[in-house]
Amino acid sequence: MKRNIIIAGGLAGFLALAATRLPAADDSAIILSGTAGTTLAQEQQSLKNARRQSDEARDRSARLEQQASAARDEAEQARRRAAAIAARIQQAEADIQAAQARIAIINRLQRAQAARLAAKQEPVVRLTAALQMMARRPLTLALVQPGSVADAVHMRAVLGQVLPVIEQRTAGLRQELDKSRALRATAQQAADALTKAQADRKERQTALAALEAQKRVAARDYRSNAGMESERALALGERARDIVDLMDRLEEAGDLRDRLAALSGPLLRPARPDQAGAPGPERDASAGGPPPYRLPVIGQLVTGMGEVNDGGVRSRGLTLVTQPGAQAIAPTAGRIAFAGPYRDYGQILIIDHGQGWTTLITGLHRVTAQVGDTVRQGEPVGITGAERPDITVELRRNGRPVDIVPLVGLG
Repeated sequence: MKRNIIIAGGLAGFLALAATRLPAADDSAIILSGTAGTTLAQEQQSLKNARRQSDEARDRSARLEQQASAARDEAEQARRRAAAIAARIQQAEADIQAAQARIAIINRLQRAQAARLAAKQEPVVRLTAALQMMARRPLTLALVQPGSVADAVHMRAVLGQVLPVIEQRTAGLRQELDKSRALRATAQQAADALTKAQADRKERQTALAALEAQKRVAARDYRSNAGMESERALALGERARDIVDLMDRLEEAGDLRDRLAALSGPLLRPARPDQAGAPGPERDASAGGPPPYRLPVIGQLVTGMGEVNDGGVRSRGLTLVTQPGAQAIAPTAGRIAFAGPYRDYGQILIIDHGQGWTTLITGLHRVTAQVGDTVRQGEPVGITGAERPDITVELRRNGRPVDIVPLVGLG
């Protein structure tokens, strides 16, 4: 009988030790907050979209770098290099978005894993607690406890049947703990990737700011005519009733400019004499079809064309939420018709692409392009805000809104 009780006590002590090594969660566990109100499928789709945007931006940057190296004109090299840096900034922003989506997915998996761990651990904890109570009984009391040899044999048999069950359940707990450690390692990798992407973005923003400063110094002697054109655009903005009226007025002015340029005789003096020989829009202007289009920012689509916003107004374009201070680029080639603050729309940008095509970008925090500038697709034109990092982009043809989704492959 003494031998049986000693075996029972040793078994209880072993199970108690096992229970103490199976906590519900480690204090060092990395639990990251996910995106409220989203499903796992939405988070996975966001991760997929961000990775696709990152790959596209990386490829675009490589092409622009090759074009900058091949350009013989110094001004052309600077423009292509600025567009390449802007593409690298957008690549870093897409990487940030991908890391955030990955962290949200890991957080969701951690919560589910913690719930499974708690469910499996609870019955084992109750059983080991009872066995611990048996193990704490003094051995002398166990020796004088009344009972027959048959009772001791029965107790040993019961403990022999319980032990495999305990081992099976503790094995399941160990598997869950292994999964928990793997998730913590993956979460740390995602956090490191996020930190790296943020550092890359900051470094590239600094490089772009330095390059733009050089461009401004190089072009300071050619700003007089552009300044007069900017004043005319601001005057049109003051007389316009709303942003739609402003775009109509600018389109009329652009049509008049095109008609004057088409007249025989002396050519119309260009707005930027230093860019008189620069190539025009990267498409066949005589075709009149939609220009090769790209979204101006890296972000998530929150409002599509035709949807009614919180103010009850039907959207004429797309609204995207970006990273704070995201880089905005020209969605396609054209000429800056308006740049600056406009009523409660923040800093806005209107680009005339010719053949009746115009783009409106609202909600910018800072505009880096100036009225009269000729921009190519992908060149930097502005920065989004930090407190409200969302912009709206509208494409119009002869005053009518055009759905952008088919042009950029979002459908």
